[in-house]
Amino acid sequence: MRIANARDLGLIVRQARQDRGQTQAALADAAKVSRRWLSDLEAGKSTAEFGLILRTLDALGLGLDAFAVEPAPGDLDLDALFGDIGTDNG
Repeated sequence: MRIANARDLGLIVRQARQDRGQTQAALADAAKVSRRWLSDLEAGKSTAEFGLILRTLDALGLGLDAFAVEPAPGDLDLDALFGDIGTDNG
């Protein structure tokens, strides 16, 4: 699943926790984070510490994978489209 923002990550964490029948308190304990921090993560708060995010994903049995993505339909990369137009001084 592609995660485009903090809200997406929060929804994934919440759904995985609920699928496992865990409470926020139980997952927070397993990940060694506070329940409040976990609640903020699930709500999509964008200032969550990355190390704690990784620990929480690990406690859920989830991994994180980075990969190249193609622009979504409607997203134009003008540099690729027009190349070096305007950089030629001659």
